Amino acid sequence: MEQQEPDVTIAKSNHSLIPWLGDRRGYLSDWITQRWVETTGIRIDLDEQPWLRGPMGKSAKIGAGYFADLAREEGLEIATDSSRVGLIPNLSVLASPTCNTGGISPAVIDFYEHTSSYNMDVSGKWCGPFGPFGAILALIFWRRLQQFNIPLTSADTASGITSQVVQLLNKDTGEVAYTAWIRELVANHNVMYAGSYSTCDVPYHPGQCVKLVFPLPNGNAVVLLKPESNAGGLLTLSSSGGRFGCPGLYFVVRNAKGVVSAKYVRAMCEKINVWAEATDEVSADHVFKVWGITFLRLHYRLTRKL
Repeated sequence: MEQQEPDVTIAKSNHSLIPWLGDRRGYLSDWITQRWVETTGIRIDLDEQPWLRGPMGKSAKIGAGYFADLAREEGLEIATDSSRVGLIPNLSVLASPTCNTGGISPAVIDFYEHTSSYNMDVSGKWCGPFGPFGAILALIFWRRLQQFNIPLTSADTASGITSQVVQLLNKDTGEVAYTAWIRELVANHNVMYAGSYSTCDVPYHPGQCVKLVFPLPNGNAVVLLKPESNAGGLLTLSSSGGRFGCPGLYFVVRNAKGVVSAKYVRAMCEKINVWAEATDEVSADHVFKVWGITFLRLHYRLTRKL
């Protein structure tokens, strides 16, 4: 017999003002978002669309400890911050007609293949009227979830950002099940991003894409970035595409019956340009757009640890 849903209450454990609908449904704002994905997206089978498979959250927050909890649940071993840990162990897997990996700067390649060897600084700028919108999202979602805590002011990044690369390994074979990158703002200890990184084939793109999976309540956000090499050793990663099955942003949710739905958000796209400043320093510009309008710019400075 299905358990009766608890009464709607205000969840006091994390001081959220968003109504709590019970352990199965979670917070009201998250439940509404998930129903939007279900009603406007399509049902999928993750065995048939493995490029959308990734770790999913439960009904509460994500936070810096998510991947440690995932390792315990799946019986995996945690390996952290070795100098050999990179987001992409071998960047040559991204080779395609539009990406000549041999032409990418060695410093950029080193960053992706040895990410845990780098310190990170970040600065951000919200464009035009989007700043207040970011503050609203932070109030409703980001602070409570401890995911996507994008800097709102310069004070958020004044003390820097931590960068931890975590690998979750099969205890018997040593095979990497997940590579996670967890970034936390030092000033307020809010988690900026906690996501898994890998590469995958996408139906309507020649060659592999960089795959980012950010766990969310009862689902995740999957970002598929197509790589492109450019003059001067620059690497460009972009999430633009024309239809379901292209690179881009996807929201994936699993309902109480185990049915999985996915929504391709064509209006939202991002572009990351990564280039070498020196043999031991890399910079990146990260631009977010909605309906073609830039609403956020982030700049990263990545320096090799001494």
